[in-house]
Amino acid sequence: MLTNEERLIKAGIVLPEIPMPAGLYQPAIRAGGMIYTSGQLPLVNGELLNPGGRGCVTNEREHEAINAARVAALNAVAAVRVVAGSLDNISQIVKLTVYVSSADGFTNQHKVANGASEIIGEIFGEEGRHVRSAVGVKSLPLNASIEVDLLVISMDF
Repeated sequence: MLTNEERLIKAGIVLPEIPMPAGLYQPAIRAGGMIYTSGQLPLVNGELLNPGGRGCVTNEREHEAINAARVAALNAVAAVRVVAGSLDNISQIVKLTVYVSSADGFTNQHKVANGASEIIGEIFGEEGRHVRSAVGVKSLPLNASIEVDLLVISMDF
């Protein structure tokens, strides 16, 4: 059975450096055996992913937004890894919340959130099975299309 770190390598996934916070907060914090992440945007090298990382999601931009959700989830996993020391110290992804900046009439937030859920499953396998909320919102910080946060259980406490 592969560890979380081995699964990451086998999938060819390289976690990014944690983006610098855009405000006065921590990217992730431990409270007892739980790790909470702040909302993570689809940032790549400090810039919103293009295309798909900026602005309201429409039916035409849904596939771009799915990829942006994947990138934001990877940023959240990277923040978790720093606090946990290793992804092998994570015993369960408990909850994933995906906020989607949605144009009027866009109702496929759940499909966009699948981009984040799928990458979590690739990395954590069975321990990546989580509950989830997919929420449509009017706007997000920096005019981002997606924001993702995680709640995880860490074995190393």
